[in-house]
Amino acid sequence: MASTAPRAWQVVLERIESDLRDGRLAAGDRLTPERELATQLGVGRSSVREAVRVLEVLGVVRTATGSGPTAGAMIVTTPRGGLAAFLRLQVAANGFPLADVVRTRIVLECDVAERLAQAHVDLSGADDLLGAMDADGLTPGEFLALDARFHQTLAEASGNAVISAMMAGLRSSIEEYTGAGATRLDAWPTVVDRLRREHRHIVDAVSRGEADEAREAVRAHITRYYTEVAEAQRVDAADSDIVVTTA
Repeated sequence: MASTAPRAWQVVLERIESDLRDGRLAAGDRLTPERELATQLGVGRSSVREAVRVLEVLGVVRTATGSGPTAGAMIVTTPRGGLAAFLRLQVAANGFPLADVVRTRIVLECDVAERLAQAHVDLSGADDLLGAMDADGLTPGEFLALDARFHQTLAEASGNAVISAMMAGLRSSIEEYTGAGATRLDAWPTVVDRLRREHRHIVDAVSRGEADEAREAVRAHITRYYTEVAEAQRVDAADSDIVVTTA
């Protein structure tokens, strides 16, 4: 059973939502500086950055780099249910059937790939992540973190804030089964090499404007990995006399 304990970046989101709801934050206010907020909540600065990125996707904050009074993250709108709905999705996703999460990923990400191919958008962010995933010596956790960021980057590139937020909301469930693959798949190095090729195929198809090919590449990519993990779970369950239902 998946853990229902909130991840560190969720803790940050919940704090900011509480401040917005109770009036401690309003449009025009700036968020507590990253280092200070991380210390207050007992989380890493990377978790604060992840939460702020989600808030940007939802249109709640705008960030500016540099120093001075205009730097940092500023509240640009008070969400009318948007942030609360996202958080409810994040919590509920931990209890969703895994097969439903995967099917939802396929629907969302296939649509993203098709639209990106039709729009000819800038994919430099995705290209950078492909390069990062090619690095030698990555641990499974490091590779999967880059993998998750790759898929989220494509969603964000589509310009659809709802899809981006839904993908972020399903993230903990997605991480649950992708992480299971790293521990259960005997040929993990071979799987990683294939995942790299599949990622590049997706980006290549999108870059060439081949919408149907991009859509199918995403569907096959998600389906194949999930099928491998599900089969590994069945084997583990059979060895321990536990029945696992994956679909």
